[in-house]
Amino acid sequence: MTSIIFMGTPAFSAPILGMLVEEGYNVLAVVTQPDRPVGRKKVLTPPPVKEEALTLNLPVIQPTKLKGSEELQQIIDLQPDLIVTAAFGQILPKELLEVPELGCINVHASLLPAYRGGAPIHQSIIDGQDKTGVSIMYMEEKLDAGDIISQSEISIEHTDDTGLLFDKLSKVGSDLLKATLPSIISKTNNRIVQDESLVTYAKNISREQERIDWNKTAFQIHNQIRGLHPWPVAYTSLEEQAVKIWKADTIQENAKELPGTVIKISSDYFVIQTGFEEAIRVNELQPAGKKKMSAEDYLRGVGSKLRIGDKFE
Repeated sequence: MTSIIFMGTPAFSAPILGMLVEEGYNVLAVVTQPDRPVGRKKVLTPPPVKEEALTLNLPVIQPTKLKGSEELQQIIDLQPDLIVTAAFGQILPKELLEVPELGCINVHASLLPAYRGGAPIHQSIIDGQDKTGVSIMYMEEKLDAGDIISQSEISIEHTDDTGLLFDKLSKVGSDLLKATLPSIISKTNNRIVQDESLVTYAKNISREQERIDWNKTAFQIHNQIRGLHPWPVAYTSLEEQAVKIWKADTIQENAKELPGTVIKISSDYFVIQTGFEEAIRVNELQPAGKKKMSAEDYLRGVGSKLRIGDKFE
């Protein structure tokens, strides 16, 4: 029976691990990132893949840094036939890539060679793409540059945000890996060299990318908001206080005010002028030091003093 080590961290990866066990593969161990402090109270929380692994009674290895670690040698000593990664979050060192007879493969949430890197789902929405997908590829030392084995494409809907698309692509990735593994094990699979002239990158989201530039078009800002929902969340500022914008829509309003200016206030939403004489309707937000709330609750409470002409920066 083919022995596998699975390496993954977020919720995207957990169903893929579950599929491997359900299909009867011999999962020797699960490698994931260390537990991290989460929330305002900094509660030490295991990653979703660890939770899934413990539910499945699988041994878990959590290296802080893989290269040169005791955990790396522990993984090597297990001598797996195949290593499967899915959003693990660390680069695999050369000595590990060379261990499995069947190689190391990665379930990557983009249609490679587009969007190599750590945030392909976020970036595809931010960029306004109308399609994405999953690629299964061989791993090599260069980031996401290995030969493609198989791909599956889906549409990005106007209502999709990163959370929704994560869930969709996790299912796509699980199904694609299930269909692809037999050919990998029998060594009859495809190997498609990536076209380097078509490579684009999706680096991990920076703090600067989270800040809304109201000079952009309403379409661009809407894509940014949904591309950063539900994490890390786009933000702006009002009277020097940060305000996170969780949900918004484009709207046909044009007061020809400066970008960032409040141009309309209703009972359950308010409208902010953007660049190019367009506007964004804010539906859900989070003022500094508060929980997220509907625009209606905001306007009844902490935002009750908001007035037409006020300016978000």
